[in-house]
Amino acid sequence: MPTYKLVALDMDGTLLNEEKQISAENRAAIFAALDAGVTVMVSTGRGVQSASPYIEELGLATPIVAVNGSEVWKSPKELLQRVLLPTSELKAMHQMAVELDTWYWAYAVEGIFNKDGWTESVDDIRWLKFGYYTEEEAKLAHIRQTLESWGTLEITNSHPCNLELNPKGISKASGIRAVCDMLGIEMDEVIAMGDSENDLSMIREAGLGVAMGNAQESVKAAADIVTVTNDEHGVAKVIREYILQGRAWPGEHDDGDRPAQGNNIVTAPKEY
Repeated sequence: MPTYKLVALDMDGTLLNEEKQISAENRAAIFAALDAGVTVMVSTGRGVQSASPYIEELGLATPIVAVNGSEVWKSPKELLQRVLLPTSELKAMHQMAVELDTWYWAYAVEGIFNKDGWTESVDDIRWLKFGYYTEEEAKLAHIRQTLESWGTLEITNSHPCNLELNPKGISKASGIRAVCDMLGIEMDEVIAMGDSENDLSMIREAGLGVAMGNAQESVKAAADIVTVTNDEHGVAKVIREYILQGRAWPGEHDDGDRPAQGNNIVTAPKEY
């Protein structure tokens, strides 16, 4: 079996269960992997603003790929690189969202903005990602076709009813490549786990690309393996089988010797 040195975890639908919590099983497995010398990190579409509570819950000091790769952090407090979304494109996407009456949100260095809380200071904000949400398939298809015609954006989703937009060439895979360069490892030494379209790039490029049992069908088709669902502790299962190779670990059913982290109580607001 290959030796994997890095595990990159999507958050929603992967690390987090449907209650937006980290299960005790996943937590214990992550601690065991860290104790075995493997880097375990978050690779998420969330910005650090909404990812941080979970990272703090786990006590992780490892790198972070945030906002689908628009930010890469050496550690939770030290930025490695950041790629901004051009303000002109942000304005055009916002205008289309307003005209079509969809839910929309955006991550920026300065915070999280959405339809219920936009800003009048658009030109003064450093934008990272824009997103749409609508359950009207025709409207979503129209938005996607329009954005594709621009040729300047990475277009993905984190849910079948949304679209997420980053600068062209920016993805979770580009973020993980930057982390690998920093750590001096190769992409084939990475396990990447996810469930949505914004995970496809890292799943395709990783040494072991893992789709969750609850993943979108396109993600399952691209993955090397499909594990159980996020409500069945798929992260723990993969770490057990591919990092710990089936061995039990201290604290497998609790938090072991780690400081008390609370009882799965951290939640974060819905993005879309």
